[in-house]
Amino acid sequence: MASTSVSLKTFTGLRQNSLEKPHFPTAVSVCNGSGRRSVIIASRTSPKLAGRNLRVAVIGGGPAGGSAAETLAKGGVETFLIERKLDNCKPCGGAIPLCMVGEFDLPLDIIDRRVTKMKMISPSNVAVDIGQTLKPHEYIGMVRREVLDSYMRTRAAENGARVINGLFLKMDMPKERNGSYVLHYTEYDGGKGGGVGEKKVLEVDAVIGADGANSRVAKSIDAGDYDYAIAFQERIKIPDDKMVYYENLAEMYVGDDVSPDFYGWVFPKCDHVAVGTGTVTHKGDIKKFQLATRNRAKDKILGGKIIRVEAHPIPEHPRPRRLSGRVALVGDAAGYVTKCSGEGIYFAAKSGRMCAEAIVEGSENGKRMIDESDLRKYLEKWDKTYWPTYKVLDILQKVFYRSNPAREAFVEMCADEYVQKMTFDSYLYKTVVPGNPLDDLKLAVNTIGSLVRANALRKEMEKITL
Repeated sequence: MASTSVSLKTFTGLRQNSLEKPHFPTAVSVCNGSGRRSVIIASRTSPKLAGRNLRVAVIGGGPAGGSAAETLAKGGVETFLIERKLDNCKPCGGAIPLCMVGEFDLPLDIIDRRVTKMKMISPSNVAVDIGQTLKPHEYIGMVRREVLDSYMRTRAAENGARVINGLFLKMDMPKERNGSYVLHYTEYDGGKGGGVGEKKVLEVDAVIGADGANSRVAKSIDAGDYDYAIAFQERIKIPDDKMVYYENLAEMYVGDDVSPDFYGWVFPKCDHVAVGTGTVTHKGDIKKFQLATRNRAKDKILGGKIIRVEAHPIPEHPRPRRLSGRVALVGDAAGYVTKCSGEGIYFAAKSGRMCAEAIVEGSENGKRMIDESDLRKYLEKWDKTYWPTYKVLDILQKVFYRSNPAREAFVEMCADEYVQKMTFDSYLYKTVVPGNPLDDLKLAVNTIGSLVRANALRKEMEKITL
Protein backbone atom coordinates (compact mmCIF):
# COMPACT_ATOMS: atom_id res chain seq x y z
CA MET A 1 0.00 0.00 0.00
CA ALA A 2 1.48 3.33 -1.06
CA SER A 3 2.12 5.78 1.77
CA THR A 4 1.37 9.47 1.72
CA SER A 5 4.57 11.51 1.68
CA VAL A 6 4.96 14.89 3.31
CA SER A 7 7.82 17.23 2.42
CA LEU A 8 9.06 19.26 5.37
CA LYS A 9 11.82 21.86 5.18
CA THR A 10 13.62 21.86 8.51
CA PHE A 11 16.89 23.08 9.99
CA THR A 12 19.76 20.76 10.74
CA GLY A 13 19.26 19.40 14.23
CA LEU A 14 15.47 19.38 14.12
CA ARG A 15 13.77 16.08 14.63
CA GLN A 16 10.64 15.13 12.77
CA ASN A 17 7.20 16.33 13.79
CA SER A 18 6.54 13.09 15.67
CA LEU A 19 7.89 15.11 18.61
CA GLU A 20 5.11 17.64 18.36
CA LYS A 21 2.43 17.07 20.96
CA PRO A 22 -0.68 18.97 19.93
CA HIS A 23 -2.92 19.58 22.90
CA PHE A 24 -6.41 19.29 21.56
CA PRO A 25 -6.83 20.04 17.82
CA THR A 26 -7.55 17.08 15.56
CA ALA A 27 -4.31 15.39 14.52
CA VAL A 28 -3.78 13.35 11.35
CA SER A 29 -0.92 10.84 11.36
CA VAL A 30 0.87 10.32 8.06
CA CYS A 31 4.04 8.61 6.90
CA ASN A 32 6.75 11.13 6.11
CA GLY A 33 8.65 8.90 3.72
CA SER A 34 11.45 8.01 6.14
CA GLY A 35 9.47 5.35 7.93
CA ARG A 36 8.55 7.62 10.83
CA ARG A 37 5.08 8.88 11.62
CA SER A 38 4.48 12.63 11.61
CA VAL A 39 1.66 14.50 13.25
CA ILE A 40 0.09 17.23 11.15
CA ILE A 41 -2.51 19.49 12.70
CA ALA A 42 -5.60 19.84 10.56
CA SER A 43 -6.74 23.42 10.03
CA ARG A 44 -10.30 24.40 10.85
CA THR A 45 -12.43 27.45 11.30
CA SER A 46 -11.66 28.61 14.84
CA PRO A 47 -14.51 29.79 17.08
CA LYS A 48 -15.16 33.49 17.52
CA LEU A 49 -14.33 34.92 20.93
CA ALA A 50 -17.29 36.31 22.84
CA GLY A 51 -16.93 39.63 24.62
CA ARG A 52 -13.13 39.80 24.48
CA ASN A 53 -10.13 39.67 22.19
CA LEU A 54 -7.49 36.96 21.92
CA ARG A 55 -5.02 37.09 24.83
CA VAL A 56 -1.34 36.40 24.18
CA ALA A 57 1.58 36.50 26.61
CA VAL A 58 5.08 37.23 25.32
CA ILE A 59 7.76 36.00 27.72
CA GLY A 60 10.99 37.95 27.33
CA GLY A 61 11.54 41.61 26.43
CA GLY A 62 14.48 41.53 24.02
CA PRO A 63 14.21 42.26 20.28
CA ALA A 64 12.15 39.11 19.70
CA GLY A 65 9.71 39.85 22.51
CA GLY A 66 9.45 43.57 21.82
CA SER A 67 8.82 43.02 18.13
CA ALA A 68 6.23 40.30 18.78
CA ALA A 69 4.38 42.37 21.40
CA GLU A 70 4.22 45.44 19.18
CA THR A 71 2.86 43.46 16.23
CA LEU A 72 0.27 41.70 18.37
CA ALA A 73 -0.94 44.90 20.03
CA LYS A 74 -1.22 46.69 16.69
CA GLY A 75 -3.17 43.72 15.37
CA GLY A 76 -5.95 43.87 17.94
CA VAL A 77 -4.63 41.18 20.29
CA GLU A 78 -4.66 41.74 24.06
CA THR A 79 -0.94 41.54 24.72
CA PHE A 80 1.12 40.97 27.87
CA LEU A 81 4.91 41.30 27.76
CA ILE A 82 6.73 39.83 30.77
CA GLU A 83 10.39 40.79 31.24
CA ARG A 84 12.45 40.07 34.36
CA LYS A 85 15.01 42.90 34.07
CA LEU A 86 13.95 46.07 32.31
CA ASP A 87 17.51 47.43 32.52
CA ASN A 88 19.11 44.23 31.23
CA CYS A 89 22.41 44.59 29.35
CA LYS A 90 22.78 41.37 27.42
CA PRO A 91 26.39 40.53 26.45
CA CYS A 92 26.15 41.02 22.72
CA GLY A 93 28.35 42.45 20.00
CA GLY A 94 25.40 44.64 19.08
CA ALA A 95 25.73 44.61 15.29
CA ILE A 96 22.55 45.07 13.25
CA PRO A 97 22.18 45.02 9.46
CA LEU A 98 21.11 48.08 7.51
CA CYS A 99 17.81 46.48 6.50
CA MET A 100 16.75 46.23 10.16
CA VAL A 101 16.88 50.01 10.60
CA GLY A 102 14.28 50.56 7.89
CA GLU A 103 12.29 47.37 8.33
CA PHE A 104 11.75 47.97 12.06
CA ASP A 105 11.64 51.77 11.79
CA LEU A 106 14.47 52.27 14.26
CA PRO A 107 15.45 55.86 15.07
CA LEU A 108 19.01 56.74 14.17
CA ASP A 109 19.75 58.10 17.65
CA ILE A 110 19.75 54.60 19.18
CA ILE A 111 22.58 53.57 16.84
CA ASP A 112 25.88 54.29 18.57
CA ARG A 113 28.13 53.84 15.57
CA ARG A 114 27.82 53.35 11.83
CA VAL A 115 30.54 50.92 10.90
CA THR A 116 31.75 51.28 7.32
CA LYS A 117 35.13 49.61 7.76
CA MET A 118 36.14 46.26 9.19
CA LYS A 119 39.48 44.60 9.74
CA MET A 120 39.67 40.82 9.58
CA ILE A 121 42.87 39.77 11.35
CA SER A 122 44.39 36.33 10.80
CA PRO A 123 46.17 34.07 13.31
CA SER A 124 49.51 35.48 12.11
CA ASN A 125 48.13 39.04 12.47
CA VAL A 126 47.73 39.64 8.75
CA ALA A 127 45.00 42.30 8.55
CA VAL A 128 42.59 42.63 5.64
CA ASP A 129 40.51 45.80 5.24
CA ILE A 130 36.89 45.12 4.43
CA GLY A 131 34.26 47.63 3.37
CA GLN A 132 35.55 49.01 0.09
CA THR A 133 32.44 47.81 -1.76
CA LEU A 134 29.96 49.61 0.53
CA LYS A 135 27.86 52.35 -1.04
CA PRO A 136 27.85 55.79 0.65
CA HIS A 137 24.56 55.13 2.48
CA GLU A 138 25.44 51.59 3.62
CA TYR A 139 26.73 50.69 7.06
CA ILE A 140 26.51 48.16 9.90
CA GLY A 141 24.77 49.62 12.91
CA MET A 142 26.24 49.19 16.38
CA VAL A 143 23.81 49.33 19.28
CA ARG A 144 23.77 48.70 23.01
CA ARG A 145 21.21 46.05 23.84
CA GLU A 146 19.91 47.93 26.88
CA VAL A 147 19.04 50.85 24.57
CA LEU A 148 17.59 48.83 21.68
CA ASP A 149 15.59 46.47 23.89
CA SER A 150 14.13 49.31 25.95
CA TYR A 151 13.10 51.20 22.81
CA MET A 152 11.30 48.20 21.32
CA ARG A 153 9.48 47.43 24.59
CA THR A 154 8.43 51.05 24.97
CA ARG A 155 7.05 51.11 21.46
CA ALA A 156 5.11 47.92 22.15
CA ALA A 157 3.61 49.57 25.23
CA GLU A 158 2.71 52.69 23.26
CA ASN A 159 0.76 50.47 20.88
CA GLY A 160 -1.24 48.87 23.67
CA ALA A 161 0.86 46.02 25.08
CA ARG A 162 0.98 45.73 28.86
CA VAL A 163 4.62 45.46 29.96
CA ILE A 164 5.06 43.53 33.22
CA ASN A 165 8.32 43.60 35.17
CA GLY A 166 8.22 39.97 36.24
CA LEU A 167 9.93 36.59 36.28
CA PHE A 168 8.08 33.80 34.47
CA LEU A 169 8.05 30.67 36.65
CA LYS A 170 5.92 28.00 35.03
CA MET A 171 2.91 27.34 32.84
CA ASP A 172 -0.15 25.13 33.36
CA MET A 173 -1.44 23.61 30.12
CA PRO A 174 -5.11 23.89 29.04
CA LYS A 175 -7.44 21.32 30.53
CA GLU A 176 -9.77 21.41 27.54
CA ARG A 177 -9.69 22.33 23.90
CA ASN A 178 -9.45 26.11 23.49
CA GLY A 179 -8.84 26.33 27.22
CA SER A 180 -6.48 28.88 28.77
CA TYR A 181 -2.79 28.60 29.55
CA VAL A 182 -2.21 29.65 33.16
CA LEU A 183 1.10 31.44 33.66
CA HIS A 184 2.72 31.74 37.07
CA TYR A 185 5.14 34.60 37.54
CA THR A 186 6.67 36.90 40.14
CA GLU A 187 5.94 40.58 39.57
CA TYR A 188 8.49 43.15 40.72
CA ASP A 189 8.29 46.85 41.36
CA GLY A 190 11.23 48.91 40.20
CA GLY A 191 12.32 47.51 36.84
CA LYS A 192 15.43 45.63 37.96
CA GLY A 193 13.87 42.27 38.72
CA GLY A 194 15.16 42.31 42.29
CA GLY A 195 13.56 41.94 45.67
CA VAL A 196 10.96 39.45 46.82
CA GLY A 197 8.20 40.37 44.41
CA GLU A 198 4.60 39.20 44.38
CA LYS A 199 3.43 35.85 43.02
CA LYS A 200 0.75 36.24 40.37
CA VAL A 201 -1.08 34.22 37.70
CA LEU A 202 -2.24 35.17 34.23
CA GLU A 203 -4.63 33.33 31.90
CA VAL A 204 -3.96 33.63 28.18
CA ASP A 205 -4.89 31.88 24.94
CA ALA A 206 -1.38 31.61 23.47
CA VAL A 207 2.23 32.10 24.51
CA ILE A 208 5.30 33.30 22.63
CA GLY A 209 8.56 32.22 24.26
CA ALA A 210 11.12 34.96 23.64
CA ASP A 211 13.05 34.35 26.85
CA GLY A 212 16.47 33.57 25.46
CA ALA A 213 18.83 30.62 25.36
CA ASN A 214 17.82 29.43 28.85
CA SER A 215 14.13 29.64 27.97
CA ARG A 216 11.72 28.45 30.64
CA VAL A 217 8.96 28.45 28.04
CA ALA A 218 11.01 25.98 25.98
CA LYS A 219 11.34 23.73 29.02
CA SER A 220 7.58 23.96 29.61
CA ILE A 221 6.88 22.43 26.19
CA ASP A 222 9.78 19.94 26.27
CA ALA A 223 11.41 21.71 23.34
CA GLY A 224 14.68 19.82 23.76
CA ASP A 225 18.24 21.03 24.15
CA TYR A 226 20.80 22.36 21.71
CA ASP A 227 24.53 22.93 21.55
CA TYR A 228 25.46 26.40 22.70
CA ALA A 229 28.43 28.71 22.75
CA ILE A 230 29.53 30.88 25.65
CA ALA A 231 30.01 34.53 24.72
CA PHE A 232 32.24 36.58 27.01
CA GLN A 233 32.53 40.33 26.60
CA GLU A 234 34.15 43.24 28.37
CA ARG A 235 33.10 46.82 27.80
CA ILE A 236 36.25 48.91 27.92
CA LYS A 237 36.42 52.68 28.19
CA ILE A 238 39.49 53.71 26.20
CA PRO A 239 41.14 57.14 25.89
CA ASP A 240 39.46 59.56 23.47
CA ASP A 241 42.43 59.61 21.10
CA LYS A 242 42.23 55.83 20.77
CA MET A 243 38.45 55.90 20.39
CA VAL A 244 38.96 57.94 17.22
CA TYR A 245 40.48 54.83 15.61
CA TYR A 246 37.26 52.92 16.24
CA GLU A 247 34.95 55.74 15.15
CA ASN A 248 33.54 53.72 12.24
CA LEU A 249 35.71 50.60 12.43
CA ALA A 250 35.15 47.12 13.87
CA GLU A 251 37.75 44.36 14.21
CA MET A 252 37.44 40.59 14.07
CA TYR A 253 40.28 38.32 15.19
CA VAL A 254 40.56 34.65 14.27
CA GLY A 255 42.99 32.07 15.60
CA ASP A 256 43.26 29.21 18.07
CA ASP A 257 44.46 31.72 20.67
CA VAL A 258 41.19 33.74 20.67
CA SER A 259 38.81 30.83 20.00
CA PRO A 260 39.09 27.29 18.60
CA ASP A 261 35.75 27.57 16.80
CA PHE A 262 34.62 31.22 16.73
CA TYR A 263 36.26 34.63 16.62
CA GLY A 264 37.23 37.52 18.87
CA TRP A 265 35.92 41.03 18.31
CA VAL A 266 36.36 44.69 19.08
CA PHE A 267 33.14 46.57 18.30
CA PRO A 268 32.72 50.32 18.89
CA LYS A 269 29.92 51.67 21.11
CA CYS A 270 28.93 55.22 22.00
CA ASP A 271 31.90 56.05 24.26
CA HIS A 272 33.64 52.70 24.69
CA VAL A 273 34.45 49.45 22.87
CA ALA A 274 33.12 45.95 23.39
CA VAL A 275 35.87 43.33 23.39
CA GLY A 276 34.79 39.72 23.39
CA THR A 277 35.01 36.16 22.15
CA GLY A 278 33.06 32.91 22.24
CA THR A 279 33.40 29.14 22.01
CA VAL A 280 31.30 26.00 21.87
CA THR A 281 33.97 23.37 22.36
CA HIS A 282 36.19 24.85 25.10
CA LYS A 283 33.84 26.74 27.42
CA GLY A 284 36.10 26.27 30.43
CA ASP A 285 38.86 28.23 28.68
CA ILE A 286 36.72 31.25 27.80
CA LYS A 287 38.65 33.66 30.08
CA LYS A 288 41.91 32.53 28.53
CA PHE A 289 40.52 33.27 25.05
CA GLN A 290 39.27 36.66 26.25
CA LEU A 291 42.73 37.55 27.55
CA ALA A 292 44.21 36.55 24.18
CA THR A 293 41.69 38.77 22.37
CA ARG A 294 42.64 41.72 24.56
CA ASN A 295 46.32 41.00 23.93
CA ARG A 296 45.80 40.93 20.16
CA ALA A 297 44.22 44.39 20.35
CA LYS A 298 46.34 45.71 23.23
CA ASP A 299 48.09 48.56 21.39
CA LYS A 300 44.75 50.00 20.27
CA ILE A 301 42.99 49.73 23.65
CA LEU A 302 46.01 50.62 25.81
CA GLY A 303 45.04 52.66 28.84
CA GLY A 304 41.47 51.36 28.76
CA LYS A 305 39.39 50.63 31.84
CA ILE A 306 36.96 47.71 32.04
CA ILE A 307 33.54 49.14 32.95
CA ARG A 308 31.39 46.03 32.57
CA VAL A 309 31.93 42.26 32.24
CA GLU A 310 29.22 40.15 30.57
CA ALA A 311 28.71 36.48 29.68
CA HIS A 312 25.81 34.62 28.10
CA PRO A 313 25.01 31.37 26.22
CA ILE A 314 24.41 31.57 22.46
CA PRO A 315 22.49 28.75 20.72
CA GLU A 316 24.24 26.93 17.89
CA HIS A 317 21.18 25.58 16.07
CA PRO A 318 17.38 25.58 16.38
CA ARG A 319 15.75 23.49 19.09
CA PRO A 320 14.30 20.09 18.17
CA ARG A 321 10.82 21.53 18.82
CA ARG A 322 9.84 25.16 18.37
CA LEU A 323 6.07 24.78 18.62
CA SER A 324 3.56 22.89 20.73
CA GLY A 325 -0.16 23.63 20.74
CA ARG A 326 -0.57 27.39 21.04
CA VAL A 327 2.97 27.95 22.34
CA ALA A 328 5.74 29.01 19.94
CA LEU A 329 9.40 29.89 20.41
CA VAL A 330 11.22 32.80 18.74
CA GLY A 331 14.69 34.37 18.83
CA ASP A 332 17.37 32.73 20.96
CA ALA A 333 14.71 30.62 22.68
CA ALA A 334 14.10 28.95 19.33
CA GLY A 335 17.82 28.83 18.50
CA TYR A 336 17.93 31.45 15.75
CA VAL A 337 21.59 32.47 15.83
CA THR A 338 23.74 32.05 12.74
CA LYS A 339 26.89 29.98 12.60
CA CYS A 340 30.15 31.66 11.60
CA SER A 341 29.01 35.19 12.49
CA GLY A 342 27.00 34.53 15.67
CA GLU A 343 24.40 37.06 14.59
CA GLY A 344 21.04 36.96 16.32
CA ILE A 345 19.49 40.42 16.83
CA TYR A 346 17.85 40.76 13.43
CA PHE A 347 16.67 37.15 13.39
CA ALA A 348 15.21 37.55 16.87
CA ALA A 349 13.19 40.61 15.91
CA LYS A 350 12.15 39.09 12.59
CA SER A 351 11.01 35.79 14.10
CA GLY A 352 9.05 37.62 16.79
CA ARG A 353 7.26 39.67 14.15
CA MET A 354 6.61 36.65 11.91
CA CYS A 355 5.13 34.65 14.77
CA ALA A 356 2.93 37.55 15.87
CA GLU A 357 1.75 38.16 12.30
CA ALA A 358 0.66 34.52 12.05
CA ILE A 359 -1.36 34.95 15.26
CA VAL A 360 -2.95 38.20 14.12
CA GLU A 361 -3.88 36.68 10.78
CA GLY A 362 -5.17 33.42 12.23
CA SER A 363 -7.23 35.21 14.86
CA GLU A 364 -8.63 37.74 12.38
CA ASN A 365 -7.18 40.63 14.39
CA GLY A 366 -7.86 39.06 17.75
CA LYS A 367 -11.49 38.11 17.15
CA ARG A 368 -11.06 34.31 16.88
CA MET A 369 -9.27 31.58 18.79
CA ILE A 370 -6.16 30.18 17.13
CA ASP A 371 -4.69 26.68 17.06
CA GLU A 372 -1.38 25.05 16.25
CA SER A 373 -1.98 25.19 12.52
CA ASP A 374 -1.94 29.01 12.64
CA LEU A 375 1.41 29.07 14.42
CA ARG A 376 2.83 26.43 12.10
CA LYS A 377 2.50 28.92 9.24
CA TYR A 378 5.11 31.04 10.99
CA LEU A 379 7.55 28.11 11.14
CA GLU A 380 6.99 27.19 7.50
CA LYS A 381 7.57 30.77 6.37
CA TRP A 382 10.66 31.11 8.58
CA ASP A 383 12.29 27.91 7.35
CA LYS A 384 11.58 28.70 3.72
CA THR A 385 12.99 32.22 4.01
CA TYR A 386 16.11 31.69 6.13
CA TRP A 387 17.17 28.06 5.69
CA PRO A 388 19.68 28.99 2.89
CA THR A 389 21.33 31.68 5.03
CA TYR A 390 21.81 29.35 8.00
CA LYS A 391 23.09 26.53 5.79
CA VAL A 392 25.67 28.66 3.97
CA LEU A 393 27.06 30.06 7.23
CA ASP A 394 27.14 26.60 8.79
CA ILE A 395 29.27 25.36 5.88
CA LEU A 396 31.59 28.36 6.09
CA GLN A 397 32.22 27.76 9.79
CA LYS A 398 32.96 24.07 9.25
CA VAL A 399 35.38 24.79 6.40
CA PHE A 400 37.24 27.86 7.62
CA TYR A 401 37.16 27.75 11.45
CA ARG A 402 38.69 24.27 11.79
CA SER A 403 42.38 25.21 11.98
CA ASN A 404 44.74 28.18 11.89
CA PRO A 405 45.83 27.47 8.29
CA ALA A 406 42.17 27.37 7.25
CA ARG A 407 41.61 30.69 9.04
CA GLU A 408 44.58 32.18 7.20
CA ALA A 409 42.92 31.05 3.96
CA PHE A 410 39.65 32.60 5.08
CA VAL A 411 41.25 35.99 5.77
CA GLU A 412 43.10 35.81 2.45
CA MET A 413 39.81 35.13 0.69
CA CYS A 414 38.20 38.13 2.43
CA ALA A 415 40.62 40.44 0.60
CA ASP A 416 38.81 39.64 -2.65
CA GLU A 417 36.51 42.51 -3.66
CA TYR A 418 33.87 40.15 -5.05
CA VAL A 419 33.79 38.21 -1.77
CA GLN A 420 33.34 41.46 0.13
CA LYS A 421 30.49 42.59 -2.09
CA MET A 422 28.64 39.27 -1.84
CA THR A 423 29.20 39.10 1.92
CA PHE A 424 28.04 42.62 2.67
CA ASP A 425 25.06 42.43 0.33
CA SER A 426 23.93 39.21 2.00
CA TYR A 427 24.48 40.57 5.51
CA LEU A 428 23.03 44.05 5.07
CA TYR A 429 19.87 42.91 3.30
CA LYS A 430 19.48 39.39 4.75
CA THR A 431 19.33 37.46 1.52
CA VAL A 432 21.58 34.88 -0.10
CA VAL A 433 22.64 37.01 -3.05
CA PRO A 434 22.88 35.30 -6.47
CA GLY A 435 26.32 35.87 -7.93
CA ASN A 436 27.84 36.36 -11.35
CA PRO A 437 28.64 32.90 -12.78
CA LEU A 438 32.08 33.91 -14.06
CA ASP A 439 33.01 35.61 -10.81
CA ASP A 440 31.66 32.63 -8.87
CA LEU A 441 33.94 30.34 -10.87
CA LYS A 442 36.94 32.58 -10.17
CA LEU A 443 35.99 32.63 -6.50
CA ALA A 444 35.80 28.84 -6.41
CA VAL A 445 39.25 28.53 -7.96
CA ASN A 446 40.71 31.11 -5.56
CA THR A 447 39.08 29.42 -2.58
CA ILE A 448 40.52 26.06 -3.56
CA GLY A 449 43.91 27.69 -4.01
CA SER A 450 43.73 29.28 -0.57
CA LEU A 451 42.74 25.99 1.04
CA VAL A 452 45.51 24.11 -0.76
CA ARG A 453 48.06 26.66 0.47
CA ALA A 454 46.56 26.44 3.95
CA ASN A 455 46.81 22.64 3.92
CA ALA A 456 50.42 22.80 2.77
CA LEU A 457 51.15 25.24 5.59
CA ARG A 458 49.47 22.94 8.08
CA LYS A 459 51.65 20.01 7.00
CA GLU A 460 54.81 22.10 7.31
CA MET A 461 53.77 23.23 10.79
CA GLU A 462 53.16 19.61 11.78
CA LYS A 463 56.70 18.73 10.64
CA ILE A 464 58.10 21.54 12.80
CA THR A 465 56.02 20.37 15.75
CA LEU A 466 57.22 16.78 15.36
